[in-house]
Amino acid sequence: MTRPNPLSDMFRRVAARILPLIGFSSSKDYWERRYRLGGHSGAGSRGENARYKAEVLNGFIQRHGVGSIVEFGCGDGYQLGMLEVDRYLGIDVSPTVLEQCRATYAGDPRKRFLLDTEYQGETADLALSLDVIFHLVEDPVYDAYLERLFAAGERFVAVYSTSVDKRDTHTPHVRHRDVGRDIAQRFPQFERMTAEEAALPPPVSRDRGLEVVFHLYARRAA
Repeated sequence: MTRPNPLSDMFRRVAARILPLIGFSSSKDYWERRYRLGGHSGAGSRGENARYKAEVLNGFIQRHGVGSIVEFGCGDGYQLGMLEVDRYLGIDVSPTVLEQCRATYAGDPRKRFLLDTEYQGETADLALSLDVIFHLVEDPVYDAYLERLFAAGERFVAVYSTSVDKRDTHTPHVRHRDVGRDIAQRFPQFERMTAEEAALPPPVSRDRGLEVVFHLYARRAA
């Protein structure tokens, strides 16, 4: 029986993160290449960061009776394994990672996965975006993503992201945006919940020194 080689796995993950940056062409292409090379969704979906997000989201799900989630940018589904929700739909741009997710959750009919081009406007109690916004470096992609995200949230939208306008990051697949400002301007039908309303614990994650926090929104009553 072949034993796992932690050092080999580490080099593979590093290579999968770096090689797709060579000849970078688009955020979509970067993630497909990264997953195809054996990379995972990143540090944000592992360890303390993953535990923090699970604590926040599971508490939110329980307090507000959230029965369904649609996540845009579901990645490899590792974070999903920590969430407690009745129905889940994961959307991603990478065919490779979606094959992995379908295999991982093949025995759970409550979880479905679709390529972004297969998405037909499905909605859920909560529309979710975790560590995705600052990887959408193209303006049209960012704009379309926000429109889709907020159209899908029947009751709530949760965004986990930085929120500062910083275009030059010296990393082709990262661009920070003032997402809080953009959401307030573009989606007045949603109101941002205060940290007290959302029962948010202190944030634990930073991206290149910038704080990554939850932005939780509730749809205003008609």
